[in-house]
Order: sequence, then C-alpha cells, then structure tokens
Amino acid sequence: MSQPQLNWQIHDHALSIGQSALHVAGVEVWFIEQLTGVEQAELEQLKRCATEGVVDEGPFPYAAGDITPELVNSMLARARATAEPILRHPSEELLRHEIKSALGPMITGHGALARLAFHPGYHHGQAHLIVTASDFPR
Repeated sequence: MSQPQLNWQIHDHALSIGQSALHVAGVEVWFIEQLTGVEQAELEQLKRCATEGVVDEGPFPYAAGDITPELVNSMLARARATAEPILRHPSEELLRHEIKSALGPMITGHGALARLAFHPGYHHGQAHLIVTASDFPR
C-alpha cells in the first residue's frame, strides 16, 4: 500500500490501516516480551502501539507522516521474528505465565497466544472494510 492508503481513515475516530498494522505488531512484541522477560528497548515506541491511541484516549505513538510502507513492513517483520519461535514452541511454563493484556486484565500465556492467533485477523477484517470504502484512495 502507498503511504496515503496506509494513513487514510474511514472516520476521525478509526485507526488507519497503517496504525492497525503497527498496533498488531506492537501487541505481538509486548506480549512476547512479557512472556519471556526479554526486553527489546529499541522497540519501545512500537510496544506503545498496543494500547496508546487504541484502547485509551491518548494519541497514537506514530504520527501519520511517519507511517510509511517501509516502517510498517519492518515493524511487522520484527514482530514476526519475535513472536514466531514462541508461537511454534511454547513451553508449559510460558503457557502458565501471567501477563497484562492490551485491554487490561491479567491473562495466562495460553490466553496470550490464543489472542495472538486471532488478533491479526480481527484487524484484517477492519482493513477490508477500509479498502472497500468508496472514498479510499486508489
């Protein structure tokens, strides 16, 4: 997608596709960091996308001018590299570990991995609605 397409909002209170993609990546990195205890300080801004401007009233951590195809692709790749090994081979200890969810409640590692499995699909459905809107930039 182009930068205008990534940043187009169907209405003022909706996430753009670029924001949704960064949110998905942010949740993946944040959840895995909590589960493993392995911090990725260089991804702090991305991790804030899990909640800021999404489930709270604050601004989104990235300005629209910063949400480029390159940024989105690189952050999705970083999130995948972080999450995929854990998703493929979670330990029993990791599955029992408790973390804070993006919505606030504490959840087990099992619940976190279940959420990571459906979360991208939820936002993919939203992206489909955005792309098919009559005013979406072509």
